[in-house]
Amino acid sequence: MSNAIDLGPSAYDAYIERELRSDHAGETGAIYIYKGIIAVAKYRKDIELVNFAKHHGTTEAQHLLLIELVLEKKYWSHLLGLWRLAGWLTGALPALFGRRAVYATIAAVETFVEQHYQHQIDYLLKKGTSAELLELLVRCQADEINHKNEAREKASTSIPLVLKIWCSLVGIGSVGAVMLARRF
Repeated sequence: MSNAIDLGPSAYDAYIERELRSDHAGETGAIYIYKGIIAVAKYRKDIELVNFAKHHGTTEAQHLLLIELVLEKKYWSHLLGLWRLAGWLTGALPALFGRRAVYATIAAVETFVEQHYQHQIDYLLKKGTSAELLELLVRCQADEINHKNEAREKASTSIPLVLKIWCSLVGIGSVGAVMLARRF
């Protein structure tokens, strides 16, 4: 027996199945981004960064639970271990360099996630199906936008070139991760 909510016959068309699999993988990775940040921030005794990561990590955990309500386990990515490791490293590495690096990284990740959710929202609006799923995605996207805006506000307006390159790599990695998660 499945815990998934029945969203009707069109809920698991091929596109939605792939996108929800990538959402599930992404939210799993996001939880581990914040775990990586927390691990390093605790070591560095940076309470502000620990609190930031705990707050955002809680939201990502809620998103994961919501997605698990609509996506049966058989559709989950087979690479969840990889997404956990990649997420942890994506959080821990910038945390070694301080808050500005973390905030810039989070802004980069959430910018990608906002766009990723928007593609799915546009698809569901165009198809006119699954109001429940549409509501879930809009809710998750709104939280991600809030995370992006908070991180941008906390990051310095002058980002060093090395950090800009890192954030570009994070964006490229996010695109690659979604492509893999859609398939596996």
